[in-house]
Amino acid sequence: MIETRLLHYFLAVAREQSITRAAEALHVTQPTLSKQMMDLERQLDVQLLVRGKKQVTLTDEGAYLRNRAQEMLDLMEHTEAALRDEGETAGGDVYLGCGETRIMEFVVDIFAHLREDHPNMRLHLHSGDADAVMERLDKGLLDFGLLLGPLHHEKFDYLDLGMSDVYGLLMPRDCALAEQKSIPLDDLRDLPLIFPNQPYSGHQRLDWFGADFESLNIVATYNLLTNATFLVEAGLGYAFCIDGLVSTDGNRNLTFRPLDPLMTVGLSIAAKKYRVLSPPAKLFLDQLREAVRKHGRAG
Repeated sequence: MIETRLLHYFLAVAREQSITRAAEALHVTQPTLSKQMMDLERQLDVQLLVRGKKQVTLTDEGAYLRNRAQEMLDLMEHTEAALRDEGETAGGDVYLGCGETRIMEFVVDIFAHLREDHPNMRLHLHSGDADAVMERLDKGLLDFGLLLGPLHHEKFDYLDLGMSDVYGLLMPRDCALAEQKSIPLDDLRDLPLIFPNQPYSGHQRLDWFGADFESLNIVATYNLLTNATFLVEAGLGYAFCIDGLVSTDGNRNLTFRPLDPLMTVGLSIAAKKYRVLSPPAKLFLDQLREAVRKHGRAG
């Protein structure tokens, strides 16, 4: 069993790329830290560090441990916080993973109302695509994931939010295409497109295109739409994206047009099955359920 202290030490060395600088940051002596790292390597029976004259670099095994060590420490911190808050919902942490969606306004509004009664509650957001969010959910690093589309997996329970996002194209406001109120789906084949990474790489491939997906002219891909907007303004293509993620009312040369027929994607909150939630996370989920029920009744 690796001591938590050694993981902290190792991550400091990996971050500083120097045992001397890491020792200073940790307030321990350089010989002590050097010995601790050699003991860790002996314990795992692998070389983790390549010790050069000017800096320390990680071996492949060291890079692997760096990633896993951070996940282990995050999980331990998450678990300890949940135990401290057991029986006390007035404070505590809620961990939520999410992609880019305007529905975050709905989720954040619920948390804001919770904070009025429980001012010590804290929300920790982790942004990423569905694969990254579900991986962190599976490892226990997140309480919930806000997911787009039909990504149901037997490991998780889902709360359908009864809401959807609208897909379309983000384009320069002064381009000829912006004169149309909507963009026919068939017209996409003739346009240079800037596509989100996940559908492009084959994960969560959108069913609307079918076999025609391969015929699309994709000139660039993106992970975060904010960066893709600069490609759009430069005239490199039209960004296939969700409405409401980028302001089109300001000085930037951007506007959004939906597709025809209308393309929408549903949203849900996912949580790992059989996981016992911390009191703050359970309270947050209860409030989500109640808000979804009221939203459905109002609709």
